[in-house]
Amino acid sequence: MPVAEMGTGTATSTRKGIVPGPILLLGAPGAGKGTQAKILMADWSIPQISTGDLLRDMRRHPEKNITSVGHQILEMMDAGHLVPDEMMQEIILDRLRQQDTKRGYVLDGFPRTLSQAEWLDEQMAEAIKTLPVIAVSIRVSYTGLLRRIIGRRYCPTCARIFNIYSHSPEQEIHCDADGTALTQRPDDTEEVFTERLRTYEEMTTPVVAHYHATTRFAEVNGDLPAEETNRAIIDAIVRLRN
Repeated sequence: MPVAEMGTGTATSTRKGIVPGPILLLGAPGAGKGTQAKILMADWSIPQISTGDLLRDMRRHPEKNITSVGHQILEMMDAGHLVPDEMMQEIILDRLRQQDTKRGYVLDGFPRTLSQAEWLDEQMAEAIKTLPVIAVSIRVSYTGLLRRIIGRRYCPTCARIFNIYSHSPEQEIHCDADGTALTQRPDDTEEVFTERLRTYEEMTTPVVAHYHATTRFAEVNGDLPAEETNRAIIDAIVRLRN
């Protein structure tokens, strides 16, 4: 279902007049965080702040990164090194201070670790006019996650995404739009998925526990259709902001 058509009905009526503030979507690989983030962006006209997007933008536009930290990060990425937490946090903090975040934003890929979550809480506490982060965990069964990953097929021509289990093309292995043969990404395998899930559980499960211990946490069923999951997310945000 197109993004513009989702998040309607009950969710539309409940979100009126709500300032969303900072929203963190948590969930394992394949849980649908990216899909839900895009819906929230469209619903509330707030940006999605992705660590991956920020780093890719730095690489595409190095002329923007005239600070010493920016230069160091570019050098690290060019050398194939991971960006340290301290530097990544400085980039995030700079992005959070930009004008388009005043009503809220959706965090994507941050915080990944407990130390990052604790650092973010400190920043929110220091910014008196900033609402605290609301964390919504999208829970999907192992079978559901696995099918979303290994069943995924994409069109190399128009980039449309299909899934042989839940959104299969009408013409078997060909794109409905242009007839191009669909492709499976090399890393969309059970072996790669299992390793990614293990890494997620080791690094990010403590983040879920951290927010679960607060009054700013909700869990929704990600095994439901995307529009139903979206309604549950919006209802949770509205409830936690009231």
